[in-house]
Amino acid sequence: MGVNDVEEAVAAAFREEWGQVVATLIRVTGDWDLAEECAQDAFTQALDRWRRDGVPRRPGAWLTTTARHRALDVLRREAVGAQKLREVAVLARHEGPGPEDDSGVHDDRLRLIFTCCHPALPIEARVALTLRTLAGLTTPEIARAFLVPEATMAQRLVRAKRKIRNAGIPYRVPPAHLLPERTTGVLGVVYLLFNEGYAATSGADLLRTNLCAEAVRLARVLARLMPDEPEVLGLLALLLLHDARRGTRVDAAGELVTLEDQDRTAWDRAAVDEGATLLETALRRGRPGPYQIQAAIAACHTTAATAQDTDWADIAALYGELARFVPSAVVRLNRAVAVGMAEDPETGLALVAELEEAGELEGYHLLPATRADLLRRTGRMGEAAEAYGRALELVENEAERRFLEKRLAECRSA
Repeated sequence: MGVNDVEEAVAAAFREEWGQVVATLIRVTGDWDLAEECAQDAFTQALDRWRRDGVPRRPGAWLTTTARHRALDVLRREAVGAQKLREVAVLARHEGPGPEDDSGVHDDRLRLIFTCCHPALPIEARVALTLRTLAGLTTPEIARAFLVPEATMAQRLVRAKRKIRNAGIPYRVPPAHLLPERTTGVLGVVYLLFNEGYAATSGADLLRTNLCAEAVRLARVLARLMPDEPEVLGLLALLLLHDARRGTRVDAAGELVTLEDQDRTAWDRAAVDEGATLLETALRRGRPGPYQIQAAIAACHTTAATAQDTDWADIAALYGELARFVPSAVVRLNRAVAVGMAEDPETGLALVAELEEAGELEGYHLLPATRADLLRRTGRMGEAAEAYGRALELVENEAERRFLEKRLAECRSA
């Protein structure tokens, strides 16, 4: 097997197996840093061993066993005293996934999310820690997702792990009566996990399909665990409605395709129907929330027969409602787009100008990209080109970069 083939196999295994390997090691060792270190070592070993021996039939099992043996070696070297030696002996004997906890849920990754989302941790740390340990996102990737400096995010991760260790936070899905207090953080984790898969912050590809699939899988587990929580159903509906369009967001060459240019006949209608049904069920509970509202916005897009049939006025109103729950600049930027489409681009540009003046989205490439698109729609190609140039200075994802370069060229040639 060639070097490139092995590297691709290891990269694929990382995308598919990192979260499971780390979650298993955390369960059996109780040491978060050791789990990540040994998981990383296993993937490094795979590069050499798989080149020599071939890719194993079950890469995840190979990686978990290799990482577990590495953890055992480390603990043996560090073992001091009878109690520590007993812990090492337990680890040496340990095989299989272990018993279910009192929630009845037998899923290491779900246990990991709920541990990360303990209410003793700040919400930003809960989400960031799970994205790091479950999805394998790097600290820079998570920092970009949160629009904060890398050093700030690194400190959050360190403090979160220290808090879990020092406070003795248990590694488990909590019993039913404690689930509601963890819901917000858990949903935030799944939501950002899907977002990173649906529009990767960096790299060559726009999509990281394994992250989308993992987020949908976890959302389904949560919906089974908390069937009466409308925001859980709303999140699953939202993910399904977006995921239905995933296959049309890039063309055969990997180039980005905008929503208005996507082939709607190629959307996954089963996912659209399931998402719409879940949304209706959630809304009947009479407790609206941000995920239900975002799902309603997604439904406006997926149920429109053509781009021209999109009810932008309804979408703008929904973004206004969403801003009551999530008063963020990104929500206001999305509303500016909807208003620009529902009324006229100049109105949308006025809202974008307010955001630029506020400075909350400094360094966010979609702010100048939005301004550029609205300017392009007004025919002000010179100003649009300038705004596209600014967006290109900020964008990290290569597929988005190529799209912006194409738009810039169109404006310059107009």
